[in-house]
Amino acid sequence: MRKNFFIVMICLLGSFNSMAQAKPYYTQYILNNYILNPGITGIENYTDVKLSYRNQWAGITGAPVTTYFTIHGPIGKKDLRTNATSFKIPGQHPGGPKAWDEYAVSPAHHGIGLNVINDKAGYINRWSIAATYAYHKPLGVQTSLAAGFSAGVTSVNLDRSKIVWGNLDPNDPAVGYNNGSISKVRPEVGVGVWLYSARYFVGASVLNIIPGKVKFVTDKQYGTYFTPNYFASAGYRFAMTQDISVLPSVMVQYWEPQLTSVHANVKLQYQDFLWIGGSYRFANLVGGYSGMIGINVSNTFNISYAYEHATTSRLQTYTKGTHEVVLGFLIGNKYGDSCPRNIW
Repeated sequence: MRKNFFIVMICLLGSFNSMAQAKPYYTQYILNNYILNPGITGIENYTDVKLSYRNQWAGITGAPVTTYFTIHGPIGKKDLRTNATSFKIPGQHPGGPKAWDEYAVSPAHHGIGLNVINDKAGYINRWSIAATYAYHKPLGVQTSLAAGFSAGVTSVNLDRSKIVWGNLDPNDPAVGYNNGSISKVRPEVGVGVWLYSARYFVGASVLNIIPGKVKFVTDKQYGTYFTPNYFASAGYRFAMTQDISVLPSVMVQYWEPQLTSVHANVKLQYQDFLWIGGSYRFANLVGGYSGMIGINVSNTFNISYAYEHATTSRLQTYTKGTHEVVLGFLIGNKYGDSCPRNIW
C-alpha cells in the first residue's frame, strides 16, 4: 500500500509525466549555498568540501534520497594578514561584532569548483555533474560582488523493473516500453550573482537555464520537462552578545508552471563552535518545518544534522520525517578559520 501511495506522490510531485523538474530540496542549503548559486564559487580563504546525505520521507518505500559532493576554492586570492577575513584575531570571536567592524574585503580573485548530485525517487534516478567558475570583485571597503556560472550534464534514468504496477498499465507510453533501464542525458547550465559583506548577503541564480523535454518514447505527448529554476536569497547577521549571533535568512525558489517554494530560516551561533537553527518551507506542493544543529569540530572539519517534518497531512500518516546530514572539510585552511566568514 505504501508503494502504491508513493507512486501517486511521484505523479503529484512531477517526478515524471509532463510536469517541470525542480531541483532537489535541501534543508541545510544555508550551510552550502554554493549548491544553488555558482556565484559563491571560491568565496572563502580555503577549499571548501561538502558531503551530504538526505533521506526524505523516511518510512515510505521509494521516497527521494539525495546525496551530493561539492568542492570549490579560490584562485589568485591574495589575503593580507592585516585583513580581518584572513585569520583569527586573538581573543576575539570571528563572528562577533568587533570582527565584523574590522572586516575588510579581499582583492579581486577567481574561484573554480565542481558539484556532483544524485537524486533517487522510486524508479527515477538522476545524476548531475557540473563545473563552476566565479569572479569576485570588491565594491568598497566591506562589500564584494561575485558572478559565476556552471556547466555540466544531467542523466535521467528510468528503471521499469522497480515499478510496482498494481492497477497501473505496464504498457503506459509515459514510462516507455523497455523492460529494463532507460537513460537520457541533457545539458545543465546555470548562472548566479552574490553580494556579500561580514553582516549580510543577497543572491540570485538560475539553474536549468536550457529548457527541454526528456522522453523515453518517440511519442511527443509524453515526457518530463526541464525548465529554469529561479532562486533568490538574502540574510542579515545580528549580534546578541559578543559570543552569540543570530542570522535570519530567506530563500525563494520558482519554477514553471507557477510553482513556488519559500524557505524562512534562522541560525543561532555560539562563537565559532556550535550553532542551532530552524526552518519553515511554504510550498505549492509539500511544505515542512525543520530543526538543525551543527558543530565545528576543528578548523578542518564540521558536521551538522537536520530533521524535517512535513506539513502535508497525508504524508504525516506514512512518513517518519526527513533526515539530512552534512559533512564539511576545510582544505588548505592556513589561517585557521573554523567556519565560513562570508556566508555564515
